[in-house]
Amino acid sequence: MPDTPPEAPSKPPEPSKPPGPSEPPGPSKPPEPPEPSEPAPELGELTLSEWHAHVGKMTGVSFLTIARRLPALVSQAVRLAWLADPRDTTITISLSLISGVFTAFGLLATTGVLSALFAAGPTPERVMDALPSLIMVGVAATLRTLTQAGAGWAQSRLDPQVSRIAEERLYGLTSQVSLAAFDDPDFHDALQRARARGVAMADVVVGTTINVLTALIGIAAAAGVLGVLHPILLPLLVLAVLPDAWAAIRSARMRYTTMYALIPAMRRKWIIAELLAEREAAAEVRSFTMRDFLMRMYDVVATAEQAILLRLARRQTFVKIAGEALGGIGTAIVYVALGVLLAVGAVPLAVAGTAVLAIRSGQTYLANLMYATNRLYEEGLYFTDFLDFCADAESRLGAGRPEKAPETFERITAEDVVFTYPGSSAPALQGMSITIDRGEVIALVGENGSGKTTLAKILSGLYEPDSGRVLWDGTDLADVDPDQLRRHIAVIAQDHTRWPLNARDNISMGTEKGEGALISAAEVAGADQVVAELPHGYNTLLDRRFKDGHELSGGQWQRIAVARGFHRDAPLLICDEPTAALDARAEDALFTRIRQHADGRTVLLITHRLASVRYADRIYVLDHGKVTEHGTHDQLIELNGLYADLYNLQASAYSA
Repeated sequence: MPDTPPEAPSKPPEPSKPPGPSEPPGPSKPPEPPEPSEPAPELGELTLSEWHAHVGKMTGVSFLTIARRLPALVSQAVRLAWLADPRDTTITISLSLISGVFTAFGLLATTGVLSALFAAGPTPERVMDALPSLIMVGVAATLRTLTQAGAGWAQSRLDPQVSRIAEERLYGLTSQVSLAAFDDPDFHDALQRARARGVAMADVVVGTTINVLTALIGIAAAAGVLGVLHPILLPLLVLAVLPDAWAAIRSARMRYTTMYALIPAMRRKWIIAELLAEREAAAEVRSFTMRDFLMRMYDVVATAEQAILLRLARRQTFVKIAGEALGGIGTAIVYVALGVLLAVGAVPLAVAGTAVLAIRSGQTYLANLMYATNRLYEEGLYFTDFLDFCADAESRLGAGRPEKAPETFERITAEDVVFTYPGSSAPALQGMSITIDRGEVIALVGENGSGKTTLAKILSGLYEPDSGRVLWDGTDLADVDPDQLRRHIAVIAQDHTRWPLNARDNISMGTEKGEGALISAAEVAGADQVVAELPHGYNTLLDRRFKDGHELSGGQWQRIAVARGFHRDAPLLICDEPTAALDARAEDALFTRIRQHADGRTVLLITHRLASVRYADRIYVLDHGKVTEHGTHDQLIELNGLYADLYNLQASAYSA
């Protein structure tokens, strides 16, 4: 299950105009929790303005706007289908077109049947005269059925291929965009919409597009027959179904507007559900008796969401009833008009009978078209969210970078680096400058929020500075492919991922360096002792959610993560609080191993435990995004600044 980080507080833009009758209603305040004596839980973003932050996007949509938008949706869907499988796309569309030809042919042949049956003379002779036309009708019906079945078969083959193409595109982009994008609340909202429903709608939109095309072909066939029989019959067909079209489009608009506005609520509900149902939080939910609090919070969100959805259902029902009532009136007008044409002798009885069948066929196809159009428009909006997200993510990738990533360096220099997180008003780094020479052990120290980890991510190519630059010798990292650069950097992070893979892959991370490199990295990190206790050694799956899976303690996971960094065998090793989960003996042993492993390599060490940085070649002290002190341990103690204060504070705690 993907980890959802806490969202940065932000205030969304207010709607461009106050909510009107066409917008989904929302409560003026969340419903009261079931226990009045308890304080209402803080819901953060779930305020009225948040719920309706995006409603204005759809309030001006009209029938003509939708009609203009459908060709673009059809075009996008056909392009995606063609990308998935050109052959099946061609077969589906071609057979659907041929099916429409057989539909028209069968309707025209019906005129011959009715003309023969309604002619004067004995019944046996009329039946015999009608027989050739009846055979043609039967052949046309059979061929239409076969072509429709062939189109359906090809379409069913397209669905899984389209799903795969869409999912690979989405996750290919999410794994490629810069890390800073995940700190952007707008990016998170767009990603949630794309993942929650957008990508799942790709095959639905393609399938529905084909249904729309099939219905249009059927309508064209019926309309062509009516046009051949009598020109006045054609507008009657349109009159019978316009009300249904209006109802379908308006209902789709209502639903999308509501679901779009509920995205923050649904995300919040999902986060609470994760806390209630996932193993990671299960112990603390029980230890701190959080169940009632979380259930109250869940109930507030779910009740408010339910109220809005019930209101939506009621409004959609009213629209559907109005559409069907108007549709009934239109159908009645059609049959009255046919009666008048017959009465004045404008059309013969056989033509009128064929017209009735053509109108019924057209109505069936139009009903299918309205359903498909409704679904295509509604799901197409979510599909558009997917396309918009992909376009935004692609724009965040930037242009290709000409410089080849250097494999090593003599000196790394950060010059006047400034970096601000998305949505933040204050920079996390303010004109930061440091120098790292090859083979040195450099320590970054400072209080929480001083910018240590942010600087490390800048140096490792995970973030790009707003201004300033980072150089590997004379190469500016802004001109280098970040993926190539990261292959020459190893990172041991405090918040390392506990991959649901076996121990071997948790250390090697998919690289093929051989058994010797694997065992060597594990020994240096002390992870070999962890693996020795596992039931299947390096092949043990490290996730208890799976059969035969095994769970590790925090300290054991830390050693696996350290081994992962050592296995990379990169010229730059960044250690961000690598001993946070280790006991004192293991911590001392690990720092000894890091110093030994640093032979010829460069180590950037971030830690709050200042006793571990005494032997660093140089220490940089960070405070509120700036370097305030730098030097060796002895020099900084003599300076008697922030470093000395922090060091003496920790030392006094041990000597007290």
